Amino acid sequence: MVLLETILVLVAHVLAMLALGIAISIGPRRFVGALGDARRRFVAVTPYVLPLLVVLGMRRLALTIGPELSWYLQWNVSGVIYSLEGSAIATIQTLATPLVTEYFVFVYLYGYVFLLVFPVLAYFSLDDSERLAGLLAAYGLNYGLGLVCYVLFVSYGPRNVIPGLADSLLFTTYPTAQHLTAEVNLPTNVFPSLHTSLSVTVALFAWRTRSEYPGWLVVATLIAGSVAVATMYLGIHWVTDVVGGFALAGVSYWGAIRVVDRYGCWRSLPLWLADLPSRR
Repeated sequence: MVLLETILVLVAHVLAMLALGIAISIGPRRFVGALGDARRRFVAVTPYVLPLLVVLGMRRLALTIGPELSWYLQWNVSGVIYSLEGSAIATIQTLATPLVTEYFVFVYLYGYVFLLVFPVLAYFSLDDSERLAGLLAAYGLNYGLGLVCYVLFVSYGPRNVIPGLADSLLFTTYPTAQHLTAEVNLPTNVFPSLHTSLSVTVALFAWRTRSEYPGWLVVATLIAGSVAVATMYLGIHWVTDVVGGFALAGVSYWGAIRVVDRYGCWRSLPLWLADLPSRR
């Protein structure tokens, strides 16, 4: 029941932000027009949607079997990261105030989800589907490469390794957030920070589409930067995780652009896929 309430609050916040973004940045008329041409636009990006769905499914599976594989490999890098950083996160948290904490909790829980969803709607509304295809491909690379790192490396966050120095400000401020984060992540899924990598990826695509959505570049950069800081301020990630997130974002952005430039989008569904409904 608590989980359901937490999800409903999340959905309500994100929907309100999306509605505002559509009204200001996309424009209701353009968005409604894109919905009328939805089939063509969905077909165009299908080769990038399908791999993303597969990766997300594998990530869900990894929540159950991933830790066993990680501990089997015995590559626990938590101590290595701590030896490199020491009390850097504790130093960042010395700047904590109730107002600042409220801001970073809001950004981490709600701003992050808005940041990932809004560009999907914005690029869906463009006549050129390659922008959306690139974003979806980059999401797939982020999750896929991140999943590999999570399986290879056991890494606990500052709140687990140095609880006496680094506070778990997210959970002490909003205890119900634990129910939500437990559904989508594990304590050992720390290096690299996917919150950072996906947020920076969105900011990079916002720069790439600055001529179509100039205001979005400002908003995306602000939220992406805030998310990266929030992961450290709230005691969830190390500085090393955030640096790794930036690197992963760069690789995913570069790889997605190259893939879309080479393979492009579909103009129509291939016969084997178009015939699937009739074969049932």
